[in-house]
Amino acid sequence: MRFRNKQIVFLICMFSFINNIFAQQNQGFEKVERVLKKLVRKKKVPGIAITIIKNGSTQYSKGYGYADLEKELPVDPAITVFRVGSVSKPIAATGLAKMVAKNQIKLSDSIYNCVSYFPKKDFDFTIKQLGGHLAGIRNYKGNEFMNNKPLTIKEGVALFEKDSLLFQPGKGYSYTSYSWNLLSLAMQEVAQKPFENIVKDEVLIPLGLNSTFPDKQQEVINKAVFYRKKRRRDFVEATPVHNFFKLAGGGYLSTSEDVAKLGNAYLNDDFLSKQVKEEFITSQNIDDKLTYYGVGWQASYDHKNRPYFGHIGNGLGGYGIFYVYPKENIVVSILMNCSNPNQDKKFHKIIDAIFDELIGESTKQLAL
Repeated sequence: MRFRNKQIVFLICMFSFINNIFAQQNQGFEKVERVLKKLVRKKKVPGIAITIIKNGSTQYSKGYGYADLEKELPVDPAITVFRVGSVSKPIAATGLAKMVAKNQIKLSDSIYNCVSYFPKKDFDFTIKQLGGHLAGIRNYKGNEFMNNKPLTIKEGVALFEKDSLLFQPGKGYSYTSYSWNLLSLAMQEVAQKPFENIVKDEVLIPLGLNSTFPDKQQEVINKAVFYRKKRRRDFVEATPVHNFFKLAGGGYLSTSEDVAKLGNAYLNDDFLSKQVKEEFITSQNIDDKLTYYGVGWQASYDHKNRPYFGHIGNGLGGYGIFYVYPKENIVVSILMNCSNPNQDKKFHKIIDAIFDELIGESTKQLAL
């Protein structure tokens, strides 16, 4: 009996210890929490999840609002699955980076070396130009963005493959998710393996991104309801769309914690060598002028001129902010279950509050 009591005391102590660790992890960040709560309270977003990592350790991970307004299901950053829009591009780019690391494909390869049947254009272009929006591929026309047919990646490429290039590759920049449609087709042709399986085997499984999936309108446990703003303070479900055909450019589902894990993998050289990473997260140039875009990664500066690489994602019923700050070893992942809420000033406040908390920028400025 005495032994049993000791076991119970031990379990209680362990439970208390774990709870204290979790509580300490989410201590601080009061400014961040105030802004996020206000976004929900003012009905700017239905639900929002945030995960912050510094030096490989999760500093803050929390959900606000609802994944499902009708059922009042709360957002959980570990399990609530959001539509991430163009945050899909860094996921796809990481799969490409693994292929580059294995010498299966080169960024200097011509698209025709990879997809021989792609219609000939006036100019050739490379995988790197394609991945950096420098190839001259057009963007969506009409209601293509609203596609609700279950197209394959190859069928998605057929939507634009006969169109002329917008400019001579390398001489202009035009952001388009279609460039990543074609790039994902090139990857699966070279690997002789479906693109989604390349990413699953090379990225999702090795990094433990267990809640990241292709968006096929399938049933997914803990998937958020995707909303759009109907009136000033009302949300309705977003128009159904089938995003699989543009999987690499904007077709993944994920959690804020999974996205943060991806960013954290780029802050050391264990998953990818520094040489390979730099090719992807370094801005390309046009006539010695930065495009602020690498290969599948934005490589830019935030509103306070802090260098980062990452991506903004905007889709029907989903919006994401994904920033990796290499100098400070900070990863910020913010996902919400609505289309762009147009709250940039609030998001800037969140980023500033994160830096105040983790770096003490305000204190440093006062000291100066």
